[in-house]
Amino acid sequence: MSEVSDTQAFLDPDASREYLRSWKENIDRTAARAAEMSEQMERLRVTTRDRNGLAEVTIDSAGVLVGLKLTDRIRGFEPAVVARAVMSALREARATAADRAHDIAVETMGADSLSARTTADRMRQTLERPDGDNDPGERGD
Repeated sequence: MSEVSDTQAFLDPDASREYLRSWKENIDRTAARAAEMSEQMERLRVTTRDRNGLAEVTIDSAGVLVGLKLTDRIRGFEPAVVARAVMSALREARATAADRAHDIAVETMGADSLSARTTADRMRQTLERPDGDNDPGERGD
């Protein structure tokens, strides 16, 4: 983007028009990248299983559970063990989603972008928030 470095150049109508045109193009490119990032974040889905293969969870970009599959293996386990398996898979899915959100932000906005860093940090905070203390599956049963 061209820069207007002194008052005389800024007062020149042609230089001012060029500066504003260049500024607008930059804003338009940034807005297009931000829209692409937003669309990719909206489409983000992550599916993971717990390490024992009892539960498979799918979350959206906000970390909300949108799918849960329990395998036949749960029949031999106490409900508290199954609950811990679900929560373990959910934590893993959220951590993976936070990593993917970071990658999306950097790929669309650029590694040096403040918007990318801010978005990635916000997504990580949202996705990796601690689970509630009142969750029965998280007690040390």
